[in-house]
Amino acid sequence: MNDTEYHQLAELEDRLWHFEALHDHVRRALTKHKFPPNAALLDAGCGTGGLLRKLGRWFPTAQAHGMDFSPLAVEFARQRTPNSIHEGSVTALPFPAASYDAIISLDVLCQIERAADALAEFSRCLRPGGLAIINVPAYEWLWSYHDDAVQSHHRFTRSELKKLFSDAGLQPVYATYWNTFLFPAIVVRRKFLPPPRDGSSDVREYSPLISAILRTLLATERLWLRTGLTLPFGTSVFVVARAASKSS
Repeated sequence: MNDTEYHQLAELEDRLWHFEALHDHVRRALTKHKFPPNAALLDAGCGTGGLLRKLGRWFPTAQAHGMDFSPLAVEFARQRTPNSIHEGSVTALPFPAASYDAIISLDVLCQIERAADALAEFSRCLRPGGLAIINVPAYEWLWSYHDDAVQSHHRFTRSELKKLFSDAGLQPVYATYWNTFLFPAIVVRRKFLPPPRDGSSDVREYSPLISAILRTLLATERLWLRTGLTLPFGTSVFVVARAASKSS
């Protein structure tokens, strides 16, 4: 992403409705699977550190590390969190094999040319039975000004992403689309209305009323997902996959 987007992210990530919902999906996935109290977690592509701050509150005895390709993001994350933050690429993780119990990567695979290379690295760095938790934007046909602003390379389908996981030796255990209730409005906004004049993404400040409506819709959607069911379409794909256990 460009520097302007990182500044926007640092300012808004802690209160924007989208990240509130996305981070809750991560919390649900981690809570469902039992880890040792000192589990090692990696936010691969941690941006400005918003998720790391929450991981510290949710799992205070875990060892949560962050990593990002952008020096500016690393600087922000080091300022905003007490976590160990590394500079590096998801396609060449600067860690030994079997270093982590869970690797989380949110809206990062879309920003590299070969997602398979990153998933191979996640597979290498996960401990036996460890989890990879991934979120990416959905549907290449939904490409818009937003993808240009955040410098994406690709949008994915659920079946495409599940195959990439399987090819990397990671077994998908849960895969769903989400941001379903807002899907029609987002399609109209991104495909039929003029883009922002400043060339920015949809990571922006919204009015209190609009934010409350969007937050309520996504909270209702999460009630469905908390049952373990999935959604058939949406603007994002969320996948949880498990590395092979020692007995496999």
